[in-house]
Amino acid sequence: MKFLTILCIFLISSVYANAQVQLPVEPVFQNTYQKGTRSTDGKPGKKYWQNSSDYNLKVDFNPVSRLLKGTVDVVYRNNSPDTLKEIWFKLYPNLYKKGTPRKARFAEADLNEGVAIEKLAANGKTITDFNIDGTNMTVKIPAVLPGKTIKFAITYNYILNKGSHMRTGQVDEGSHFVAYFFPRIAVYDDVDGWNKYPYTGAEEFYNDFDNFNAEVTVPGGYGVWATGDLKNASDVFQREIVSRMFSAEKNDAVIDVITATDLAAKKVTQPNAFNTFKFEAKNVTDFVFALSDHYLWKSSSLIVDPSTKRRTRVDAVFNPKHKDYYEVIDFARKTVDAMSYKFPKWPYPYNHETVFDGLDQMEYPMMVNDNPVDKREDAITLTDHEIFHTMFPFYMGINETKYGWMDEGWATIGEWLISPMIDSTIVDEYGIQPTASSSGGKDDTPIMTLTPDLKGSGSFTNSYPKPGLAYLFVKDYLGDELFTKALHTYIKNWNGKHPMPYDFFYSMNQGSGKDLNWFWKTWFFEGGVVDLAIKSATKTDTGYAIVIENKGTKALPIDLTLTYDDGSTEKNHSSIGVWEKGNKQVTIDVKTTKKLTKVIMGNPHTPDKVKSDNTFSLN
Repeated sequence: MKFLTILCIFLISSVYANAQVQLPVEPVFQNTYQKGTRSTDGKPGKKYWQNSSDYNLKVDFNPVSRLLKGTVDVVYRNNSPDTLKEIWFKLYPNLYKKGTPRKARFAEADLNEGVAIEKLAANGKTITDFNIDGTNMTVKIPAVLPGKTIKFAITYNYILNKGSHMRTGQVDEGSHFVAYFFPRIAVYDDVDGWNKYPYTGAEEFYNDFDNFNAEVTVPGGYGVWATGDLKNASDVFQREIVSRMFSAEKNDAVIDVITATDLAAKKVTQPNAFNTFKFEAKNVTDFVFALSDHYLWKSSSLIVDPSTKRRTRVDAVFNPKHKDYYEVIDFARKTVDAMSYKFPKWPYPYNHETVFDGLDQMEYPMMVNDNPVDKREDAITLTDHEIFHTMFPFYMGINETKYGWMDEGWATIGEWLISPMIDSTIVDEYGIQPTASSSGGKDDTPIMTLTPDLKGSGSFTNSYPKPGLAYLFVKDYLGDELFTKALHTYIKNWNGKHPMPYDFFYSMNQGSGKDLNWFWKTWFFEGGVVDLAIKSATKTDTGYAIVIENKGTKALPIDLTLTYDDGSTEKNHSSIGVWEKGNKQVTIDVKTTKKLTKVIMGNPHTPDKVKSDNTFSLN
């Protein structure tokens, strides 16, 4: 979606014996190295583990009353070395429950009674010893030993929100986006144990990789789109719709699966009073669904893995009144293509991606809930940003609740790089100026500050542009080939698992063969302004010596535009590598026989708090 308090600091060596800079490591992460669940080479440790579940979800949703009635049968596997005597659940719909603490602001009329737990059983025995506290529910259980499983059966209901749309809720009278709709087991990991952070509406999510079988029952005339593969298309859609959908899965061309004519003739779904849509999704971090009785559906597919010829289907499902959405299918398709072949140059991992016309700007596994926008550029940047989240946090099971920068920073650099691939006229400067102007201010804390502790402007800059810039600068420093190798090392190490910040840092070090701790430390663990200045430009025997001063603490690339007396200009670029030794000044030697008249420093993707010292004129 578009302060760390360290009680004690441990210093650990990097993967290189001759490392000059070491990263400060919290005790909770130091413990993982001692336990062998993680390692300083960036890989999961020999004793790494994570828990998982198999969910069978059955949902009956009434789009008029917005009543959602459901059952959850879930088998939870305790792969940890610990005996569990209670299980923590997440009841995310309770964000709208009266009395729940929240950072989001909702109208009083949109608050409700939250999730009603009608029945709860564990291993066939009714459980009454459970406690609901806001969006958390704790359940006392018979001890679950390491390597054992427990099966829960839950019957519940709640009213989906109509207003105050926050990542889920009613879109219009005939459309709804339904996310976080079932009681789910919280993450229990090797770092913190149970994820006890409540959902406040601000921070995002941290979920295990689970398997889902879901049945969603809705009134006739409503189509349903969801995470996972639709297993009974012929039972719920009419023959022509099914034929077009299957055709789209095999063709590069855009196909109109549901047209205005189909809607007018009521020839979309099977003519039943109710239809039950059945979906299956394996090894994903969440399951969501959306429905509408009046949306168009455009679809296409493309080969995302040339070695296997595997295809991904891309969908745009939208209100015909929203004109920007007629191009979204093209933007989405080009995003999936760019991700597979250019950046991060990794085959798109899922069978489909659906962009649904909603009221938010939010990502989910295989689904996007995107509001319509007025400008074409905004439609492009919004579409590619949200789809890029497929890799981070979904393919890489990131703890967004604590470390939002580990996914939002990647979506931001993905937006910066992919948007110009879709439209070459776009120069996306999302968040650059706020990063510059807020640097060194009261809300400017280190990126490693826990997301729930961020304040003011830092809630945005620390999660989005600051980490995005760090990734961009490392990419420039390493070069595309080596950066891709390093990034792929991280992806191979941690896809389908739960990477933490140090797993990322050390994977990148290992994959690149370079000790990048000098950069990680200043950019992620320290605050301070971002500010470069041209100190001087003097004539030499071979041209000119231009001295650049770093007035801040963070390494920034240097981009100079040199103007000569004959009117010609020249570009000069230096990566962050010029600051690798911790120096505060660098001299740029320009070899030329021409007379230099002016030097201007700056780049659209280089934040600089004070720009008045970025121009130097020579007499």
